[in-house]
Amino acid sequence: MMKGQRIPGNCFDHSEAPSHMIRRCQKFYGDLYAREAGATELTKQQFTLLCALEQNDGVSQTALVEITGIDRSTLAEMVRRMLEKGLLSRERTEEDQRANAVAISPSGRKALRGARNAADRAERALLEALPQPERQKFVKALSQIVQAAELLNGDGARPARRNVRRRKIGG
Repeated sequence: MMKGQRIPGNCFDHSEAPSHMIRRCQKFYGDLYAREAGATELTKQQFTLLCALEQNDGVSQTALVEITGIDRSTLAEMVRRMLEKGLLSRERTEEDQRANAVAISPSGRKALRGARNAADRAERALLEALPQPERQKFVKALSQIVQAAELLNGDGARPARRNVRRRKIGG
């Protein structure tokens, strides 16, 4: 039987299904990042969050959900833990007292610089699995899939960096 076809018992051999392979690639990158970053660096998701804030400092947590693709409850817990570690600051916006504007602290910027080196090494290691001539094609194909997803989800334009008026919370 060929891979990717139905097998008796109504199961599906998904070993060559694109969705399964994308998930396996994501896990592979996560393992590479963890190896490069070590135990003292940021997690992959914390790195993603800080990168998003670097380009969109002072945006709301709701905007961060849209920018990063991290679900709301996970992001809220991440922000809480990163606040405790001193990697972020958070203030209520003046426009909406229910919204929090999140920014990178100086400690967060320092951690981001260190993690960026680990992420770059992990990205290079990921692409080393492909022959040199195929790497750029692979990245371009992934970009096309991401663009299709953004069009489908109606978020083709990411939120622009905003200067949000903030007031300090608790201090």
